Amino acid sequence: MLDVRKELILKLLIEEYIRTAEPVGSKNLNDRFELGVSPATVRNEMAALEREGFLVAPHTSSGRVPTEKAYVYYLKHLVEKKDAEGDKGLPVPEVDDTQTALKSVAKTLGEVSGETAILAFNDEWSYYSGVANLFHKPDFQNLALILELSDVVDQFDERLMGLLARVMQEPHVWIGSENPFGSQMATVVVRYQVQSGEEGFVGVTGPLRMNYRRNLALVESARNVIETL
Repeated sequence: MLDVRKELILKLLIEEYIRTAEPVGSKNLNDRFELGVSPATVRNEMAALEREGFLVAPHTSSGRVPTEKAYVYYLKHLVEKKDAEGDKGLPVPEVDDTQTALKSVAKTLGEVSGETAILAFNDEWSYYSGVANLFHKPDFQNLALILELSDVVDQFDERLMGLLARVMQEPHVWIGSENPFGSQMATVVVRYQVQSGEEGFVGVTGPLRMNYRRNLALVESARNVIETL
């Protein structure tokens, strides 16, 4: 476990990086959040976090970005389980056909989250919406990542089918190396059960730099909507 100050600095840095998609420097962090310590102290703490594998400096940037290890720690210890601010939940689709309703929920989830929504039903069929959102992310702008992402998109259906056994009843996050959609991706998923008793899963996938707290709440809201259908 990190000490309290390192945890605070790591949490703020991750959330600032999620917000801006730019490497975060110690001065920027100290000025923005008024941490009550000297810039040198923040710089030293960030250096310690880098040595411990939580941060990395991209290229020659003076700022730092979170590593996969940092996001795992953030999710385990620093993300509060509460509704997204200002989120009133997803609307219930006004259609009678279950398949159409499920697809409508997923489409809305993709639109609201700004990520790619994924959904599977009873290992019978799958659906995804908002793939264009992935290609618009600043995280996927270099050619190598675009090619990797294109391969992932080509295999979305195959990767979705058969994942139901891995999805838990409570919202769960697959990050980086454990992510079935690629090492530069994060996926938030949850299992649902419709009134007929059949099951599936719904979630969002996007870059490691995603708003986890909000997406966890949105995925749970999608599950709640589906289970009222």
